[in-house]
Amino acid sequence: MAAGYSNLYIEAGTTFNTTITLDDVYNNSYNLVGYTANSQIRKSYYSSSATATFSTSINTNLGTISLSLTPAITANIAPGRYVYDTIIKDTNNNVTRILEGIVDVSPRVTR
Repeated sequence: MAAGYSNLYIEAGTTFNTTITLDDVYNNSYNLVGYTANSQIRKSYYSSSATATFSTSINTNLGTISLSLTPAITANIAPGRYVYDTIIKDTNNNVTRILEGIVDVSPRVTR
């Protein structure tokens, strides 16, 4: 499976939530039983440390992965452009990148 591509827009100081839906060519939910997910934001592909790590949760019945960041985390991300990806790992430790893209973080005014 090739990774999908989707850009994200995050407003600093706010709650961020998005859901990734995995299904097959027949619109059947992807079986995510036993999988774990990890997703990070970095300033560039070559950054040695993550700017932020999404909290992830998997709904095995729906074949979805939820990514979220708290207001405290988004408040500490400097406005600008970043990259991210999301990977899943099965029980045999096979890793698949399912999504990647650009993250634009906008500054906030109200504090």
